[in-house]
Amino acid sequence: MLKIKKYGAIDIGSNAVRLLVANVIEEKNKDPQFKKSSLVRVPIRLGADAFVSGKISEGNIQRMIDAMQAFKLIMKIHGVERYKACATSAMREAENGKEVVATILKTTEVPIDIIDGKKEAAIISSTDLNQLIESDATYLYVDVGGGSTEFTLFSKGKIINSKSFKIGTVRLLNNTKPENKILFKKVQKWIEENTSEYKRISLIGSGGNINKLFKMSGRDIGKPISYIYLNAQYEFLKRMSYQERISELSLNPDRADVIIPATKIYLSAMKWSGARKIYVPKIGLSDGIIKSLYFNKL
Repeated sequence: MLKIKKYGAIDIGSNAVRLLVANVIEEKNKDPQFKKSSLVRVPIRLGADAFVSGKISEGNIQRMIDAMQAFKLIMKIHGVERYKACATSAMREAENGKEVVATILKTTEVPIDIIDGKKEAAIISSTDLNQLIESDATYLYVDVGGGSTEFTLFSKGKIINSKSFKIGTVRLLNNTKPENKILFKKVQKWIEENTSEYKRISLIGSGGNINKLFKMSGRDIGKPISYIYLNAQYEFLKRMSYQERISELSLNPDRADVIIPATKIYLSAMKWSGARKIYVPKIGLSDGIIKSLYFNKL
């Protein structure tokens, strides 16, 4: 007997807000299957508020209210039975983050959890990487967001260590160069200390920017991107102006600027860990929320 359940996940990031609707297919004596049904992304750059002025602006509060009301309607149309909304670094760092969450709840009846970096890393790690991870290999999982990046080291199928750093694409765009240098030094130290004893490491990349870079590479699903290719792409993107990235590469305006610092983070992680290739399974926080909801881990 086949049973299909519908779940929703709202990921309130620093660069964009996403709604994922997924079908969970249950069959007797089989593991449940998770299939993406719909993904809606709206470019509300909360990080531009939180990392510059320290507060979410009135304009973006209204946009958030509109987005949550729209998401509720989309979930109603899909027949979603359970959903969860999680907010990450921009909302947790904004002085008025808790007030914004309370306003949204009062206006839209959508409850939002502001999660810390550790919980964010744990939710992302709960996504199904079994098809990708070889039982005897070592991987550094890197999830680059607008305000933070989560690093998780896997070896022989087990989590060895994980850490969240305040190094994200929107933050890097708004910080000064000396600030960014200090952030990169902290990440370098952690990666080198945690990966030094492993000889062969591959990266697993998640986040909208690496998904876009993978799509641009034209590679087949499951095939990795090499360090050499990613570095060449980075130099190519840097040579183009913001306008050229939009007009010639068809990048969204809110992707055309952040793709540069995102690529730098992935390349740096590869360099410091000694990884020569990066796998891109196209999974992220929203996939982790769906899975955690289903298994009652949230």
